[in-house]
Amino acid sequence: MKRIWLPLLFLFLLPVTSTFAQQSASWKSVDDAMGRQGQDQPDGAHRFAMPRSDLKVTANGVEIKPGFALGSWAAFQMTGTHSEVMGDLVLTDSEVGQVMQKLVDSGIEITALHNHLLNESPHIMYMHIHGQGDAAKLASSLHDALAMTKTPAAAAPPAGPAPDLGFDAKQLDTILGQSGKNNNGIYQYSIGRAEKITDGGMTVPNSMGVTTGINFQPTGPGKAAITGDFVMTGREVNPVIKALRQNGIAITALHSHMIDEQPRLYFMHFWANDDVLKLAKGLRAALDQTNSVKPNK
Repeated sequence: MKRIWLPLLFLFLLPVTSTFAQQSASWKSVDDAMGRQGQDQPDGAHRFAMPRSDLKVTANGVEIKPGFALGSWAAFQMTGTHSEVMGDLVLTDSEVGQVMQKLVDSGIEITALHNHLLNESPHIMYMHIHGQGDAAKLASSLHDALAMTKTPAAAAPPAGPAPDLGFDAKQLDTILGQSGKNNNGIYQYSIGRAEKITDGGMTVPNSMGVTTGINFQPTGPGKAAITGDFVMTGREVNPVIKALRQNGIAITALHSHMIDEQPRLYFMHFWANDDVLKLAKGLRAALDQTNSVKPNK
């Protein structure tokens, strides 16, 4: 029996192993074209984080850390015979025009251009993109567009433990019913939608920009500034606005990030600077108005 089943098992696993090897090789060409290392995501996408650590931005009296609200990113996925990229580029006013032209000339679409914050200095814009085709060519085009900005080259991960937050993150997890992570001193949540999201008939993985993002940046003992965006269907928009406003959380933007997604999604950005537990309760009230993944038990 061993002589029969072991070869069959090997033959069964061979195509899977080959597929993973091919995908790994494809991502290497994308990494090379981008000039930086992307990270494989559990949902199959390959994502690049490109924080604008070159920018010194203050909003509402708070100095914004790159991971809080200045994180450019791009994510690639394989879709059969071709690949696609989605992303969000953090740009200064003077960078917008030339970056847009470079992307348009390369065939990468602009799906949104808008603010996420209010009262920030200097003024920052956010450009959402979508492209389809050969992954390495898309990456090369994106690299050339980023070269027209002052986006820093990839930096080494910070050494040592993450900075202390000044508040009990486990309490936030309990209130929100989700698991966050300390990303270099910013406590972050990424919460997916419960339903499948498609764009042009293809499923959009969560890591390609369809999760509700919540960021806490400490501003003092037991206090934090919060920002991020809720991903909502149309019927959820005003219930979320009501829940946030009832809890002292400001709405800083309401808009789309994509063009052809189904169901149609809206993205609501927010801001507050207050007691972390109070803010967490307000955010949970808003999350409960959305069809997000079920909270942890």
